Amino acid sequence: MTFQQVYGYEPTVQYSAPGRVNLIGEHTDYNDGYVLPFAIDRRTVASIGQREDRLIRVASAFEPDAVHELSLDELDPSRMQGWSAYVFGIAWALREQAGADLSDKTGFDVFIDSDVPVGAGLSSSAAIECGVALAFTDLWELGLDRKALARVGQYSENHAVGAPTGIMDQSASLLGEQDAVVFLDCRTLDTAVVDLALEANGLEVLVIDTRVEHAHATGGYKARRDSCERGAAAMGVEALRDLSVDDLPRAQELLDDETFRRVRHVVTEDQRVLDTVRTLREQGPRAIGDLLVASHASMRDDFEISVPELDLAVETAMAHGAVGARMTGGGFGGAAIALVDREARGAIADAVTSAFASAGYREPTVFTVHAAQGARRD
Repeated sequence: MTFQQVYGYEPTVQYSAPGRVNLIGEHTDYNDGYVLPFAIDRRTVASIGQREDRLIRVASAFEPDAVHELSLDELDPSRMQGWSAYVFGIAWALREQAGADLSDKTGFDVFIDSDVPVGAGLSSSAAIECGVALAFTDLWELGLDRKALARVGQYSENHAVGAPTGIMDQSASLLGEQDAVVFLDCRTLDTAVVDLALEANGLEVLVIDTRVEHAHATGGYKARRDSCERGAAAMGVEALRDLSVDDLPRAQELLDDETFRRVRHVVTEDQRVLDTVRTLREQGPRAIGDLLVASHASMRDDFEISVPELDLAVETAMAHGAVGARMTGGGFGGAAIALVDREARGAIADAVTSAFASAGYREPTVFTVHAAQGARRD
């Protein structure tokens, strides 16, 4: 199905935005901490036609028989449902969060197509939000910069979609660059592009999509976030970002065991992000493997967001020569990543697939990704 088949005319313009892989820094973003994602060469494309009335119509290649519509005069989360809320929510958030005056604006016909796997922890949702946010901002001439659009995307996902996510995914999708990671301070939104240099080092990132689907709008993610807020309050800080590894003995005295382990993950993960940035700059990507493995262990044991399939993917990749491996994304399913030598890619992928078959799990989808450019007008 195409834009032309749905709407009966050719689109005026096309925008695209990438999914993302988080190299390291999981569940640190909503704790005002540090993250290190990169945009990937899997993209969501928004084809758009300008309308003369105030209607926004939305269709997609993955739900070809449905066209959702909402007037700019009726924008409210209560009127949005399903995946189309990722599009309508952006228009609403541009008005509510960024203060855009939409009173004299006309609507659009929007058609979404994507090769970002859904439910794999590669942020297919942020790819929709960021492509649409850039498009609407350009076409309505709102003059917002990319950092402002990241906040719009997060606000929409939190309040229109109802998923309590941080700002990492949108920042990566909007700010990504070729063969580089985005070092993001989630409190200040200061960013620095750090060279990954995978190509020069003969390395690739292998994504192992376990095909165990997760949903951030359900309870596990929210429960972790609540634990972090309780931990920060008990420690007398605004956010867990304000604690260091040196504060953990006091935290262990003050907090119940579960809350302490949630706090310990975030505090040590923040430190691992900083260590990874320093290591990339000083020694290059071959030296970060132990940090990736430590991150996975922390998510498995302290934050308890891994699943057996993710653990098996990481263990098998490491046993067959990966430089480092960890689950990536919000957890409870989704994908793991492995940093691998280019020549070993096929053997590691085969080993993981065989291990899944032996364990009686669904066959994983295994593919490589490369750090790519962020959202753009195509």
